[in-house]
Amino acid sequence: MRAHFSRIATGMSNDSEKQFRGIPIVQSGSKYKTDVGFSAIKNGVKTRRDAEPLVKGQKPKWLRAKMPSGKGYSSVNQIVNEHRLSTVCEESMCPNIGECWNAGTATIMVMGSVCTRACRFCAVDTGNPKGWLDSEEPANTGRAVKLMGLEYVVITSVDRDDLEDGGASHYAECVREIKKQNPDTAVEALTPDFNGVMEHVEIVVDSGLEVFAQNIETVRRLTHPVRDPRAGYDQTIAVLRHAGQHRADVLVKTSLMLGLGERDNEIMRTMDDLREAGVNILTLGQYLRPTPNHLAVERYVTPDEFDLYRREGLDKGFLEVVAGPMVRSSYRAEQVLQKNNVGLAV
Repeated sequence: MRAHFSRIATGMSNDSEKQFRGIPIVQSGSKYKTDVGFSAIKNGVKTRRDAEPLVKGQKPKWLRAKMPSGKGYSSVNQIVNEHRLSTVCEESMCPNIGECWNAGTATIMVMGSVCTRACRFCAVDTGNPKGWLDSEEPANTGRAVKLMGLEYVVITSVDRDDLEDGGASHYAECVREIKKQNPDTAVEALTPDFNGVMEHVEIVVDSGLEVFAQNIETVRRLTHPVRDPRAGYDQTIAVLRHAGQHRADVLVKTSLMLGLGERDNEIMRTMDDLREAGVNILTLGQYLRPTPNHLAVERYVTPDEFDLYRREGLDKGFLEVVAGPMVRSSYRAEQVLQKNNVGLAV
């Protein structure tokens, strides 16, 4: 799947540029045909008649993100498009895209940009790719990482329940190509849960990476309806535990979104479950509603609260807890082992 056309030269939004070029705009929540011929839902969740509109001006001041710009951002964006790469930075509407890309860090999304699942927090398109894969993607990914000169790269993917092994073999080949072409580059893999099939988890863990990640996303009570019914709290815990047991030299990482209605005692219990499973690194960030069709924000967590959660996590034994309103699972991942909350001022 090709990444979105570069918008740097025009300074336009994606929809504005499409209008300028006469390309039909796909409305969020509606069905469309992808470039390779299968159907998908724009932004992952179908339009709901009872959806509450997004209201501007309600976010607190600490959630204001700068518009992406800068030389580093332009350079990374150009490479992403030239090499037919989808990035979670774009597809998930990440507010940190400018900061991370200017720092020379990008999270590359492999196996296309259409997910077989429909989590109600996620803005990635949903559909059934029917086995489609880009056979050139592993080599292209390795070349792109080399061109970017990255010392640390995060590889993530959509869920691919349509593939026999959930895409594990293709995923692992992408990691191996990165290592082949960039032997000094550290690789973090933020993976699907592979339906809890541990043999498929092992394929990725054995690919030569340094960090294995699978996101728990929320506390047990809120797992459904936040996550797709095929995902599960216990399933993710089992995947994380197995990854660490299978390869003791690989760091294990996960992420929690806050602001979906979770309680403090549930956050603490989730931390305990993750530590018991051997998870080394935890990230905590604010959930932001991507479209009116997605789950509403129940609360905005303050920077002071994030700081408190970080201290609680460190006391529980995590190697590092990266916590802040704008933190996402792969936010400045290359700095995590400096054990300084990646320089966040919270």
